[in-house]
Amino acid sequence: MSEARSAQYPVDAQFVERWSPRSLTGEAIDDQTLFSLFEAARWAPSAFNVQPWRFSYAKQGSDSWDTYLEFLNDFNRSWAKNASALVVVLSKTTSLSAEQEVENPSHSFDTGAAWASIALQAQLSGWVTHGMTGIHKEKIREVLALPGNYAVEAVVAIGKRGDKSVLPEGLQAKESPNERRPLEETVFEGLGFKA
Repeated sequence: MSEARSAQYPVDAQFVERWSPRSLTGEAIDDQTLFSLFEAARWAPSAFNVQPWRFSYAKQGSDSWDTYLEFLNDFNRSWAKNASALVVVLSKTTSLSAEQEVENPSHSFDTGAAWASIALQAQLSGWVTHGMTGIHKEKIREVLALPGNYAVEAVVAIGKRGDKSVLPEGLQAKESPNERRPLEETVFEGLGFKA
């Protein structure tokens, strides 16, 4: 387990050791490795097995790389330019029921499970991920020509962890795993919920 982090209850080390670095090397990621991450997402749970997640990606150096970098706000672009791949995480907000599209209220929840699977598989494979919501959703919607029943959830940077010296100076001090809230602040029994 990580020396900087500790679990309150026994869990597999991968949950404690996974974190979201910003210092990336820009090392190329091959399709076999990238698609093993998508394969992990494919097996995530979803309501009624609808599987609402969709992923659109660009790899460092590809024809679409610069376009994908423009999907990010300036802050995220300043470090994510060194990623190996950028993945746009989308969710289909509807599902087919009785031959018609109806609202899928769990599209974001289920897509979150798929993204978590990508993050954990990356960790197991020696890669790192960093999810971002500092993105230009309308630009993504326009460039990818998304139908109205698709939501832009986030963009994920995937890469090999690099030295923090590659980061802008202000981010170097923040480049370490952070702690989590104690369970007493997030888990409540019965009617004992506290905001």
